[in-house]
Amino acid sequence: MNQPRSRQPAVFLNHGAGPCFWMDWPAPLGPGAFDRLDGYLQGLIARLPARPTAALVVSAHWEAERPTVGTAAAPPMLFDYYGFPEATYRLRFPASGSPELGRRVRDLLAAAGIDTDEDAERGFDHGVFVPFLRITPNADLPVVALSLCRDLDPARHLAIGAALAPLRDEGVLIVGSGQSYHNLARFTDGDGATAEAFDSWLNEAATASDPQVRNRKLATWTAAPAARAAHPREEHLLPLMVVAGAAGADPGRRAYDDRIGGKRFSGYEFAGCEFG
Repeated sequence: MNQPRSRQPAVFLNHGAGPCFWMDWPAPLGPGAFDRLDGYLQGLIARLPARPTAALVVSAHWEAERPTVGTAAAPPMLFDYYGFPEATYRLRFPASGSPELGRRVRDLLAAAGIDTDEDAERGFDHGVFVPFLRITPNADLPVVALSLCRDLDPARHLAIGAALAPLRDEGVLIVGSGQSYHNLARFTDGDGATAEAFDSWLNEAATASDPQVRNRKLATWTAAPAARAAHPREEHLLPLMVVAGAAGADPGRRAYDDRIGGKRFSGYEFAGCEFG
């Protein structure tokens, strides 16, 4: 049965490479390398079934011992990238936080037996502000960040997502901000075969019609072809686990795909009805 169109989807997106949308990239990437990703992000809000009341963002760039919620009312900028042009450190994303949503997140996780923490000081890291400056350039949507768990256990992150699923019916857009491929040492080596092999498996897993099959595959992702070649460390993949957990029985579809630097990238949206 299709869900009401007011239910927000759960979205796994690629957030690019550092402040990628504000740079001219040299070869082998070159100008326009991130244009397709930019277009996808800029069109996201308009394609949703309704405008969200807020966004909950699980960033690959925040890890903590337990799931930790950012509860600042006005989060500052956290420039956690290095070696980029000076202008990229003057970016501003003045979106408000939502302590109320932060409390709701903690309550849902507590009800599922998951211990949490909160951080009232942490700013928006680039896993949040880089994509959301393209998604909501006017910063007119409250945004709350949620950390990964430092153990990077996929089953644990699937369970976190499942506990947060009710937020989707409360108007909250749940976003996992990571990368479907994240091996910086091989990003520009010209070999696309390993990324293609992993991406093919990931697409089959994320779009499986049976959510139990989907989640079982994602929980055992290290058995996938070229898994560790695509993700030597899995922090950029784990936001997908939270999103898939929050999807419940809703199917996933590949909503974004591209080749950047010869590597295949994919993004996924999980919804009970078509939108966009």
